[in-house]
Amino acid sequence: MSGNLNRDIRTLTLPEIESFFLENKEKKFRAKQVYEWLWKKQCLSFQEMTNLSQETRKFLADHFRFPVIRTDTEKRSADGSVKLLFRLPDDLVVEGVLIPVEDRTTACISSQVGCPLGCLFCATGILGYERHLTFTEIVDQVILLNNLSLRDQGIPLSNIVYMGMGEPLLNYDEVMKSVERITSPDALGMSPQRITVSTVGIPRMIKRMADDDVKFHVALSLHAATNLKRNQIVPLNKKYPLEDLVEALQYFHEKTGKRITIEYILFRNFNDSLADAKDLAVFCRNFPVKINLIEYNPVKGSAFEKPDPQKTAAFHDFLERKNMVVNIRKSRGKDIEAACGQLAAKKERL
Repeated sequence: MSGNLNRDIRTLTLPEIESFFLENKEKKFRAKQVYEWLWKKQCLSFQEMTNLSQETRKFLADHFRFPVIRTDTEKRSADGSVKLLFRLPDDLVVEGVLIPVEDRTTACISSQVGCPLGCLFCATGILGYERHLTFTEIVDQVILLNNLSLRDQGIPLSNIVYMGMGEPLLNYDEVMKSVERITSPDALGMSPQRITVSTVGIPRMIKRMADDDVKFHVALSLHAATNLKRNQIVPLNKKYPLEDLVEALQYFHEKTGKRITIEYILFRNFNDSLADAKDLAVFCRNFPVKINLIEYNPVKGSAFEKPDPQKTAAFHDFLERKNMVVNIRKSRGKDIEAACGQLAAKKERL
């Protein structure tokens, strides 16, 4: 295995690590020890592999990179949510959030540094785009947020949502690799039923998820149920109108049997009328759905405002009368800019 020095140790499979040890006249069983440190024990450096000799640890460090993300800053909300600013190996930053609710904790993680889609209501979209995250950078967020959950709440993560910075389906391969590692019995071992991947809606990638027979849940960030309105807030809708999205989601449901979660942020006097609720109900008749109505959270640089509580209640009640499964999702972490749409990873240093 030549050219290892620039290779991230965690991109190797167990057979590849075994081959490396054998080629270097080392014992094959060392490979399993290393692999367990990387994935079962989730160590973040070669030095943490304490059942290996110092000589073996140095040998690994001489041949492989072990890039990891680190927690840079931590902000705590009055409601118990915690926002972490993660610093990546190349010094860029992303954000993740731990959300405790009763006896559960949810990790909201990022898939890109920034986002190229430019949705007008979203702080990440306003921020712009730098690059995709690698699957190890995505998994590291889960490891660090799980450690925080164990430390603060005394329980491991209950759920993971790919609802942080970025559009997961634009970074499809790395996101899928991260899900594989998070769910694999020889790694983090979480059930895919506890994972939700949220997308603004890229039809060909939704169909690819269906063809790949994904086991996790899929959520669509809809926010407007007509092309006229959605074009105004989600620029990608001009390229992939709702008709294309409906066709892709129908294909997804037919292939997987899964119900789609529809996420709908309510904006004052834009998409919060009963006429808008009717449009949403019509859209949602195309496949089985669960609807999450989301409180809008203020974002600097955005002109949108939160709707009146009475209009939110009326919107919800209209959908319920149409026999829709609908919940009003209370935003958490607003006071530390950790709520839906607020993640912008300010590049401050400690």
